[in-house]
Amino acid sequence: MSVAEEISRLRKALIEHNLRYYVEDDPIISDGEYDRLLRNLEKLEKQHPELITPDSPTQRVGAPPLKTFGTITHRQPLLSLANAMNEEEVYAFDTAVKKSLDIETDIDYVAEPKLDGLAVELVYENGNFAYGSTRGDGITGEDITQNLRTIRAIPLKLRDGLTIPGILEVRGEVFMNKADFEKMNARRLKSGEAPFANPRNASAGSLRQLDARITATRPLRIYCYSKGHITDMTFASHYEFLSALPRWGFPVNPLIERGRGAKFMVEFFRRMEARRDELPYDIDGVVFKVNSFAQQAQLGVRSRNPRWAIAGKFKAQQVSTIVNDIEVQVGRTGALTPVAKLEPVTVGGVVVSNATLHNQDEIRRKDIRIGDTVLIQRAGDVIPEVVKVITAKRPPGTAVYFLPDDCPVCGHRVSRPDGEAVARCQNMACPAQVKGRIEHFAAKNCLNIEGFGAKLVDQLVEKELLSDVADIYDLTRNQLAGLERMGEKSAANIMAEIEKSKHTTLARFIFALGIRNVGEHAAKLLEQAFAGKLERLRKTSFDELIAIPEIGDIMAQSLLDFFADPSNAGILDRLLAAGFTFQTVIKPKDSALAGKIFVFTGSLEKISRTEAKTMVEKQGARASASVSSKTNYVVAGQGAGSKLTKAQTLGIRILSEEEFLQLMSNKSSDGTTP
Repeated sequence: MSVAEEISRLRKALIEHNLRYYVEDDPIISDGEYDRLLRNLEKLEKQHPELITPDSPTQRVGAPPLKTFGTITHRQPLLSLANAMNEEEVYAFDTAVKKSLDIETDIDYVAEPKLDGLAVELVYENGNFAYGSTRGDGITGEDITQNLRTIRAIPLKLRDGLTIPGILEVRGEVFMNKADFEKMNARRLKSGEAPFANPRNASAGSLRQLDARITATRPLRIYCYSKGHITDMTFASHYEFLSALPRWGFPVNPLIERGRGAKFMVEFFRRMEARRDELPYDIDGVVFKVNSFAQQAQLGVRSRNPRWAIAGKFKAQQVSTIVNDIEVQVGRTGALTPVAKLEPVTVGGVVVSNATLHNQDEIRRKDIRIGDTVLIQRAGDVIPEVVKVITAKRPPGTAVYFLPDDCPVCGHRVSRPDGEAVARCQNMACPAQVKGRIEHFAAKNCLNIEGFGAKLVDQLVEKELLSDVADIYDLTRNQLAGLERMGEKSAANIMAEIEKSKHTTLARFIFALGIRNVGEHAAKLLEQAFAGKLERLRKTSFDELIAIPEIGDIMAQSLLDFFADPSNAGILDRLLAAGFTFQTVIKPKDSALAGKIFVFTGSLEKISRTEAKTMVEKQGARASASVSSKTNYVVAGQGAGSKLTKAQTLGIRILSEEEFLQLMSNKSSDGTTP
């Protein structure tokens, strides 16, 4: 079997296993076996990049982090639904539908569980996933294409077996299973990160990550439930469309039912409310839709709510309990999160004893005190929210609660910048933060210490060989070789990587320090502004910083606070003493491209994205991840998708890869300079 045939076989197998797992709910291999197939495919594609296709399962993650989300206007509005708060209102809805249609017989309805997740729209062009967005305000949503691509349940290419429309818009709900959410929160707590409040917030936050690599680590799923704009084919009913979705490769909730009349709707409502706690995911109600599309069109829309659909909302699950204590947890970024330690109580079938209080502003707004009796509400989440304090039951002598001025882990002074809700410990050596900071410091886009992953960091910190990033450069080969699953050769390789990391760029070094509000792009701006001289940056002033284009007040103050902190200064001095040297900064060419913004879409054949980005930066221009009205050029490679479409709509100049390379040489395809 040739390499191309083996790659094709692996792709087909992985796509089929995704379908069996997410669409048919009938997996035939374990997660470990799936991961092994994926690693084999990644290995072969790395060796033969010319064989990579945009719809390969390996291409779900890979886009560079965004600076901000673009927007997408929906071809058809994503309407919100009116709510039925009780059975009487369900009957009233049915009566109104029959009256509007002038029908006395029972109406054909489709009933669906209402998932407590985030609504999205997926757009396919000629069978390929082109772009996707959030619901937004119903008219315009955020472009979250690269995050949606990371969700394995979303097909990158439509499955054969049914007509492939030129344009297919599918709406769905992105969510997390309860078990997956609990495992994720357990991992976050173990690593010192604050837990998510509930699956819905976790899902929404995951889809709004500017870095798709973070989204890819979250256990997101989707159930598709309605259509948007479709060309080349028609459907007579909503249920007919739902039946077509799995044939294209989309997951559809197996609990969806079709029936007639108000009695069917009420019975479905009662069954789902009785089952809500046993379902593997959160639901907060049910949705009823008139099945016939012709009848839907006849009923029309009232303001922004369709007359042909309604959401039946369940009663909130609330109980009261006592706040025994408030503890403060410190996450890996230094964020202080107050957590209420509750008298254990059963809510919705689950015993809970903790409730996140988020921050000082939230505590003050609800006036939560130790000893208070509080009403807590749970919608399937493990860590519930405090709805309110029952002040009538407040014991005498309670005191207003304030977060500590000093970090409860390391004793370092806590800071809370103006305009921010979160208080933070900025001590780089804080034990609660040290693992996360070290992992970030050694990461590929920082100092790139190969082999210095999470498992190694865990061992080194737990054996007290590392307490801050500077300790990395005090490690010895014998110390490494003595660790679990670490031999002499591996230790020698890591020591070589550590030594190599000392010779880097100032931009990588700054980004590696994990300074609040200072990202990868800002680090490059600082490197240019201070000519690669760290000592100049350490002695800078607020006015000097904000004079740098794109460096604002918040980022400038973060830098000043970081460098003014004595504990951070000590770590920096130790790093420099270890022998760090920074590459000479090459000033960008004084070219006509200075200040221009480039966006790359599709696959480049002659150069990599990284090489293209470097070429752009050497010209004094900048590479961006999203298309906007400020974009000057869009470079379109093979398989270019929604970014190309948006650029054409905005009238932005489109370049082929060849034209881009000519432009970088100050020779455009028509012989003129840019």
